[in-house]
Amino acid sequence: MDPNKTEDKSTLPLLGRFLSWFTKTENSNKICLALVALCLALFLADFTYDKHGHFHIEEIPGFYGIYGFFMFTALILVAKVLRTLIKRPENYYGDKAIDGEDYPNDQLEQGSK
Repeated sequence: MDPNKTEDKSTLPLLGRFLSWFTKTENSNKICLALVALCLALFLADFTYDKHGHFHIEEIPGFYGIYGFFMFTALILVAKVLRTLIKRPENYYGDKAIDGEDYPNDQLEQGSK
């Protein structure tokens, strides 16, 4: 399915018409801003009630939001370091790799002609 192709959305079911809104590239900024606004609202809502955590640090307003942000960032950074440690060259498996086979050009799908 070509994402740039305009098709008649009225033939889609109701759920399909609703979900097709997410596939448009001009809506990606709106989705991102909505997620940022939701995260900010939930972070600010954490200041509105009194918490009774098991540990004292759990009682700090916004602790779980800040902790989650830093741990997710740390996870990404650790994954980048780990990738450099365990990365293998493309021809690591040599001739035994499935993608090491040469296919005839006439049998490869090259897209639209």
